[in-house]
Amino acid sequence: MQSGVCNKEIFITFVDLCNTIVMESLYKTHQYLVEHIDLPIRRKLMDEINWDDRLIGIKGSRGVGKTSTLLQYAKDHFSAYDKKCLYINLNNFYFTVKTIKDFANEFQMKGGEVLLIDQVFKYSNWAQELAYCYDNFPNLKIIFTGSSVLRLKDELSPLANKVVSYNLRGFSFREFLELQTGCEFDSYSLEDILENHEEIAYEIASQVRPLAFIDDYYHHGFYPFYLEKRNFSENLLKTMNMMLEVDVLSINQIEQSYLPKLRRLLYILSTTAPCPTNISQLSIDIETSRATVMNYIKYLKDARLINLLYKEGDDYPKKPALVYMQNPNLLYATRMINVNQQALRETFFYNQVHKDYKVNISLKNGQFLVEGKYNFSVGNKIRGKFNSETYYVIDGIESGERKVIPLWLFGFLY
Repeated sequence: MQSGVCNKEIFITFVDLCNTIVMESLYKTHQYLVEHIDLPIRRKLMDEINWDDRLIGIKGSRGVGKTSTLLQYAKDHFSAYDKKCLYINLNNFYFTVKTIKDFANEFQMKGGEVLLIDQVFKYSNWAQELAYCYDNFPNLKIIFTGSSVLRLKDELSPLANKVVSYNLRGFSFREFLELQTGCEFDSYSLEDILENHEEIAYEIASQVRPLAFIDDYYHHGFYPFYLEKRNFSENLLKTMNMMLEVDVLSINQIEQSYLPKLRRLLYILSTTAPCPTNISQLSIDIETSRATVMNYIKYLKDARLINLLYKEGDDYPKKPALVYMQNPNLLYATRMINVNQQALRETFFYNQVHKDYKVNISLKNGQFLVEGKYNFSVGNKIRGKFNSETYYVIDGIESGERKVIPLWLFGFLY
């Protein structure tokens, strides 16, 4: 009997030793990553998040910089060697045997205050365990990242009334311009641009020539990984396929055998976008039902691969009026050559504006209706008779006048 008790004590001691060794290894990884994080610009979201909240979720598509945001927070608020803050990545095999709630408990028992959790969806029971941590560890703050497809505010989610969530997007044209030039620029509201675009454009153009950079932004400026010393186009294709395989299939629990249909649908949409949605034809093209096509389109939107443009008052599950790619970089990744310039212009405008504003299809003189009251016609010139109720967003001009506004300026909304 005494021997059994002794063996149990030895086992417990061994487990504690292993946990201590793993924890120290995670601290070393944290220290290295924080010391080597070097963001060339400060993302606007860093100043929009209320870091005092106890449970914060940062969502976003792959490649937009979610991991860097966590590490930048650690660098801004703690020394790299301060063990009150710890970054962990749930793709670590250790978390196949260690639960989040047990790890969080051990961390806070040792004086930990802020736990930064990356790729939370890699852990199957993450939502329930984060809710447990929120309820049982009131002195512990958790900031986590997840895919854009996660439904953190769903009323059925255990996190619904606990988490404060934010969406991280790729670089705006303003952020890209800052990176390329070293200058700093303010962002502006839509109303500021509509009312004061002549003065704003003059101020910006006195420092840089935005038209010298806009084509590069269209091609590779949205995703921060363009800064890496790798082939951007190949990296983007890899990222897109990971979005399909993980963010769409895995998180939505769709069988792998359906991946070719999803890839075919995305290619068809990308090579015709912006395009009306002929659901019947698409169901024939990818050999599946109309209902499945509609589900796939919703999954692609949630993964931030496409944008859906609806008539005012409509939304999913109704059929969208038009399908756009989510950002201009994706047009180059799929079309490769012969990228339609008008498609680029409209995709850029929609992408930059719809972060903070409601965008619908315009049924009047233009393509877009914003906030239910502003009509926009996007192009490289004014087509047809000038309409005083329309704002003309023109590519290729550095400044405008009255209701003629340069397209690039809408890249300064965030």
